Amino acid sequence: MAPRILHIDSGREWRGGQRQVLLLARGLRQRDYEPLVVAAPGSPLVQRLRRAGIATSAVTMRGDWDLVAARRIRALIRTWNAGIVHAHDARAHAIALIALLDRPLVPLIVTRRIAQPPRGIRRQYTARVTRFLAASEAARDALVRGGVDPGRIEIVHPGVPAPVVEKPRDWRTECRWPDDAVICGVVGGGADVDGSLLWSIAERMSPDARRRARVITFGGAGTGAYEVAGVQAFRAGVVDELHPALAGVDVLVHLATSDGIGTALIDAMALGIPPITFAVPGFTALVDPRRTGVIVPHGDTSAFADALSHLVLADTERRTLASHGPARSARFSVERMVDRVEGEYRRALGAMQVAGS
Repeated sequence: MAPRILHIDSGREWRGGQRQVLLLARGLRQRDYEPLVVAAPGSPLVQRLRRAGIATSAVTMRGDWDLVAARRIRALIRTWNAGIVHAHDARAHAIALIALLDRPLVPLIVTRRIAQPPRGIRRQYTARVTRFLAASEAARDALVRGGVDPGRIEIVHPGVPAPVVEKPRDWRTECRWPDDAVICGVVGGGADVDGSLLWSIAERMSPDARRRARVITFGGAGTGAYEVAGVQAFRAGVVDELHPALAGVDVLVHLATSDGIGTALIDAMALGIPPITFAVPGFTALVDPRRTGVIVPHGDTSAFADALSHLVLADTERRTLASHGPARSARFSVERMVDRVEGEYRRALGAMQVAGS
């Protein structure tokens, strides 16, 4: 019989990490596992899990030393009879260490998505972790710098479901933009319209590209028309139906400037949308530069503006990049991700059986 897996995710927002937890839980349930996901009360993850019919428990996790949360999770581990505990972020990692103090033979799996070594209690007790799952080569290298034995680390890239879009959103009609406008969908922390990154890039674009480009910003609060450095734009806000929304753009502008897992990049390539992004740790393994998209030096807004201007004006090159995207994205399927995680569960259980004999 498949073991029961207790997942822990402390995130209060809906980001790439939470999406991966949902996809993994659904994939495991389809393989006869019994997942229980511990997540923040009222979080988008809890809401989506419940809609999907996946068992969830809402627990507030305020910090690494939240003993109240650790006691609640310890009780869940006992009553659920969890065979494996899987922590999906740094805070969940720390709390899981405390919750498992009296259960040394329950495997602890930790996913790391950031290119920073473990700190504090997480670093002090890394030996308690049975297996680390690094979302990228950069995350793996950071674990090694933190003193983790490379033999205990496995790279498991994020998985994204193959998109099925019957009708892409027609942003030109919705926003009353001309037919020859090139729609640039903007995601990532730098897409915040109150910040300076998007503005800095837009104002450095060539005059011809600025006249032809139109901007859709995804995420954040509020919706409606606005301008960014003279470029007509529209705030789409949080979009539930992401694939149809992305399918309606011509270029994905990914403005994350720090660690991330970049599932929007995979989504875009799967939809035949060429992405452009900074050389952020974790992203460079996803996008094939000059074949499926463009990667520019980290933090170089002038280079980003030049590359974006070129893509806006080079219709043939955009189509060429787009044509290679689906094959590239297929390397990052949900099925492959679940396969890799399931294999690590089996490996962890085997290691614990040896340790307990």
